[in-house]
Formats: sequence, C-alpha cells, structure tokens
Amino acid sequence: MTPADPDLLFRTLGDPTRRALFERLCREGEQTVGALTARAGVSQPAVSKHLGVLRQAGLVSDRHEGRQTHYAARPGALSALTDWTRDMTDFWEARLDGLGDLLNRMDQ
Repeated sequence: MTPADPDLLFRTLGDPTRRALFERLCREGEQTVGALTARAGVSQPAVSKHLGVLRQAGLVSDRHEGRQTHYAARPGALSALTDWTRDMTDFWEARLDGLGDLLNRMDQ
C-alpha cells in the first residue's frame, strides 16, 4: 500500500466519529463492527461507513471471520501526517529563530 496523501488523512480524521473509532482501535486493538458500534453513539450502518472511509485512507485493515468483520488500526499510515508536522515544526522554528535574531539585533 502506498503512503496516504496528507490531505486525505486530514479529511478522514477531521470527522470526530472516524477519529474516535481510529483512536479506539489504536488504544484497544482489533475489534468487530459490533463492539465498535456498542460505544460509538451512532448506528451500525454509520460505523460501517466510517470504517470504510478509514480503510480507503489506509488507516485501518479488515479481516473477515465467519459473518464478522474485525478491524485493526494501521498507525504507520499516519507517517505522511507526522512527516508534514515535522516539516512545519522545522519551518516555524527556523522562522521564529530568525525573528528572535532580528529582534536581538534591533535591541543593540
């Protein structure tokens, strides 16, 4: 699977229900749709739809066992976001360091 586009990941995780499902799978491990629905506060069809969007973004994987589908988080899929965040952190730290240098020179 190819790394996800940061825009796709932001859009996918921008929905609070999807983000909560992903976080729950990260924290608690693999779960069935039924187990996720029990605590999601939305209907089973809604949970299934959200899981489909998470799967398309590469954030979860699914495994079928009989009539049940088990979902597991794929935290490594967040690498595009962590890379983007690191790049932005480096960018703004350099900009703020430059601003600090300028202010120090202006004070002299």
